[in-house]
Amino acid sequence: MSLQQLLGITLPVIQAPMAGVQNHALAVAVSNAGGLGSLPCATLTPDTLRAELMTLRAQTSQPYNVNFFCHVAPVPDAAQEARWRAALAPCYAEFGLTPDTSPAAGRAPFSQAFANVLDEFRPPVVSFHFGLPAPDLLQRVKAWGAKVLSSATTVAEARWLQAHGADAIIAQGLEAGGHRGMFLSQDLNSQVGTFALLPQIIQAVRVPVIAAGGIADAAGVKAAMALGAAGVQVGTAYLLCPEASTSPLHRAALQSERAQHTALTNLLTGRPARGICNRLMTELGPMSDAAPAFPLATAALLPLKAAAEKLGRDDFSTLWAGQNTTGCRDIPAAELTRLLAGLEL
Repeated sequence: MSLQQLLGITLPVIQAPMAGVQNHALAVAVSNAGGLGSLPCATLTPDTLRAELMTLRAQTSQPYNVNFFCHVAPVPDAAQEARWRAALAPCYAEFGLTPDTSPAAGRAPFSQAFANVLDEFRPPVVSFHFGLPAPDLLQRVKAWGAKVLSSATTVAEARWLQAHGADAIIAQGLEAGGHRGMFLSQDLNSQVGTFALLPQIIQAVRVPVIAAGGIADAAGVKAAMALGAAGVQVGTAYLLCPEASTSPLHRAALQSERAQHTALTNLLTGRPARGICNRLMTELGPMSDAAPAFPLATAALLPLKAAAEKLGRDDFSTLWAGQNTTGCRDIPAAELTRLLAGLEL
C-alpha cells in the first residue's frame, strides 16, 4: 500500500508539525493542497486543542495529522534548577531582571485528557515524537481507525516502533530542525544523516518509511523517493509561508547568513533540538549539563527572551531550523506543497 493510500492523501508530502511557529492555518493549507497538514499539540491544553480542531475541521475536509510528544514528565530537581539559574545569572543582571522561580507552562505529553478531546474529532492520522504513548492510550487512538506515525532516529528505534504499533515510520535524519525524536538512547553519536538512515530503516522494517531532514525542494523529494521513501516530511521550508506564525525575528534569521549555521542544543528546552545559533548557544555552548530535564529548561529563559525581543534581539529566542534552509520561500503553503511534489504550477 502506498503512503497516499494509507493516509488518504494525493501528494506524498507531510508538513512537519512545528510548535511555536504554526497553528491550524498552515495545516489546513497543506491538506487542501493534497499533502498532509499537521497540527502540533504538545504546547496546547485540551481546551485549546478542541478549539484548534474545530477550526481546522471547518476549513478542510481532507485528511490531517495531529502530533503529540511522548516524553515522561520530569520531577523538578532543585539543585539542577539552581545550577541552571546560576549559569544564566549574568544575563539576568545585564537585563536588570529578578529571577522568577514560578514554573512555566511547558510541553505536555499525550494523556487521557488529550485522548478524550480526540475522541470527539477522530483525526485520521496521529503522530508522535519520542516514541509511542502507553499501550492503553495507543489503543484508544487506533480504536477509531487513526493511522499512527512516529519518528525514528536509528534503526533500533524504527524496529521498536514497528513492533509496538506504528503504521508508518518517519526516518528523522540529523539534518532535521527542531527536537530530535530519539527515545531509546540519548547518545548523539548514534544520530546520522537522512540519506544514510533512510535505506537502513527501509531494509529493517515492513511498514512505509517517510524521509525527514534536509529535504527542502523537489530535487530532495525525488532523491528520497529514489532511495525507497514512501513520502517525505518537510518542516523548515514552510517557515516563511504566510500561513506560518513564525515571528519576525525568526523570519529575519532564516533569511540571513546565520541560517547557514545551525546546531543541536539542549539549552532552550532541555532536550537536543536543531536551530539557528543565537547568543545563548554561543556563550554557554550549545549543549550543557546545566540545563534541566526537558521541558523544564524553558521556564528560566522566558523573562530573558521577552526582554531581549523587546529590544529587537533574538539572544534567547527559539530559532528552530534544519541544516538546509535554501527551500524557505515566502510563498503560499499550497504552492510550496505542490512544488515539493514536483508539480508544475
